[in-house]
Amino acid sequence: MLVLVANLGSTSFKYRLFRLDENGGDVVATGGYERVTDHASVIEDALAVLQKDGVIASPDEIEAVGFKTVLGKDLSGCVIADQKVIDALDGFTAVAPAHNPPYAAGIRQFEKALPKARLVALFETAFYQWTTPDYYNYAIPKAWRDIGIRRYGFHGASHKFIAERSAELCDRQDIAEIARRLYLDGPQSVSGKPFRVISCHLGGSSSVTGIRNGVAIGSSMGFSPQSGLPQNNRVGDLDSGAIPYAMRTLGISLDEAERQLTKESGLLGLSGVSNDSRDIEKAAAEGNADAQLAIDVSVHAIRHWIGAFLLDLGGLDALVFTAGIGENGKATRAAVCEALESFGIHLDPAKNAACRATEAIISSDDSPVKVIVIPANEELVLAREVYRKLS
Repeated sequence: MLVLVANLGSTSFKYRLFRLDENGGDVVATGGYERVTDHASVIEDALAVLQKDGVIASPDEIEAVGFKTVLGKDLSGCVIADQKVIDALDGFTAVAPAHNPPYAAGIRQFEKALPKARLVALFETAFYQWTTPDYYNYAIPKAWRDIGIRRYGFHGASHKFIAERSAELCDRQDIAEIARRLYLDGPQSVSGKPFRVISCHLGGSSSVTGIRNGVAIGSSMGFSPQSGLPQNNRVGDLDSGAIPYAMRTLGISLDEAERQLTKESGLLGLSGVSNDSRDIEKAAAEGNADAQLAIDVSVHAIRHWIGAFLLDLGGLDALVFTAGIGENGKATRAAVCEALESFGIHLDPAKNAACRATEAIISSDDSPVKVIVIPANEELVLAREVYRKLS
């Protein structure tokens, strides 16, 4: 099956074309466009390039298109991307303004460009469908809850892949199979010892997720992608009382407060240097105290959520790092794991130092908890889920 994975941003379009069967899949083509003002034209151009380069004889050969949609009102899961999905995206445009409009428009455009292809949306919230009410409810009035304000969780494709791959690396094939088929079969009972994972997706956008037997029990992210850990330029968790206080004291509007919290906060706001962790680490090494503060606040938040999920899970079998910082940031990994030996987490300094953007177990050989680096590949995850859904 030829599956095109479409990654749509407000001014960008990137794609990967996969050929999949029951044994897995391979990338056969990639491409992308920046500074996009008309998604329809670049989609048509991308299909023309694939045909011109001989990757496909006709666009009709593409059997499916997958969309990594973020947040839908009253809708989640891995679903056929029809008008119901578009309505769900439109319903939460105000919550995810950078993500939802491009995907709603992209689905409409692919319906026209590839009328024979089946379109599938995999919501980032899908991995958290089975969290419990005590986790996902905020202590807010019922009227607020009735309009969809609750904890959702994001980076679902990445964390689901971690659920699968960490189980394989820890010789729990039973759990790996449950995680693979989760969107088809739902959670399954497990005989014997449970398998408990904390997955740290650390990059420009970051989150920590607790996973039991292949199923998420919760995420550091909540109602919107602005929550949880400090992001590259988004605030993360913040006391709700801070917003009206800042508005009154600084004399700013709600729109301006929102802009500052989503554009000038996070690692950028703390460091005053950059929203890129590499620039921040360089500045910290040169003695910049604010850059070091940004690193320290980020590490503290990661450890806070690891601690929360360690308690909720009742123990731990694997601690996993993924995404750009998780895969490359040896100093961050070391700081996160510092002095956690009493919890069974024994990092091997030499293995950690040698690991960069490759899959590896970086805990000591006698560590009760495996510490693992697993490179992210959200496009492959989406392509696999599209194949599973349609097969």
